Amino acid sequence: MDADAAEIRVLGCLIEKQRTTPDVYPLTLNALRLACNQATNRDPVVAYDEETIRLGLARLSRRGWARLASGPGSRVVKYRHLLDEAISVSHAESSLLAVLMLRGAQTPGELKQRTERLHPFASLKEVDGVLDALIERELVARLPRRPGQKETRFEHLLSRDADAPREPTADDGEDRIGALEERVARLEEQLASLLRAMGASAQEDALAVDPDEVAAVSDHGVDSGTAADNVEGAVAGAQHVVADSSEDPV
Repeated sequence: MDADAAEIRVLGCLIEKQRTTPDVYPLTLNALRLACNQATNRDPVVAYDEETIRLGLARLSRRGWARLASGPGSRVVKYRHLLDEAISVSHAESSLLAVLMLRGAQTPGELKQRTERLHPFASLKEVDGVLDALIERELVARLPRRPGQKETRFEHLLSRDADAPREPTADDGEDRIGALEERVARLEEQLASLLRAMGASAQEDALAVDPDEVAAVSDHGVDSGTAADNVEGAVAGAQHVVADSSEDPV
């Protein structure tokens, strides 16, 4: 498997927060950014911006490992992981994988301690058994002991070497457009809802974003947020009109 470092960090955070803070899961883009950039329980510590996370989510979606999870009428875009279903791993297995994704190679003792909030393993023997099952499926590898090391360390195999430079690919452009189209679609839904509240649903076609404008992002190198920002401006304007109309006398 060849997921990159951003995908792995995003996926690990989605699994972790699903288990540790279920009341706020699925996660908004901002919550996911904060989780990725935590200074604690992360190795290495990163400083991803929202664009990096959006593109990571788009690539995870293409793999079938994550998806949009906002409900009907939701005003906030949220995301959830699909790893359990996508590669058929158990609760214990995905917990170990998540901690390996978030903190790098670790010993069984470290894994037992650090997965406590995700999945409480009864003993080191149980951790070893789950690691062996993941090794058989080529999802985890046992690392050779370094000089002076007493315990064996393990790493996940869901990605390429995180330290290796990543070459841009054609898929990056598609991922960027896919993330933008998703953002625009969500904003258009909000705008349509506001227009209906104004009693002016006939204006939807006039204010809708032309799909050709989205495609132009790829063709002409427009900043990936420009079209969505235009829709956000229309949403804000519609919200202002709605607020004003609610104060007008009948």
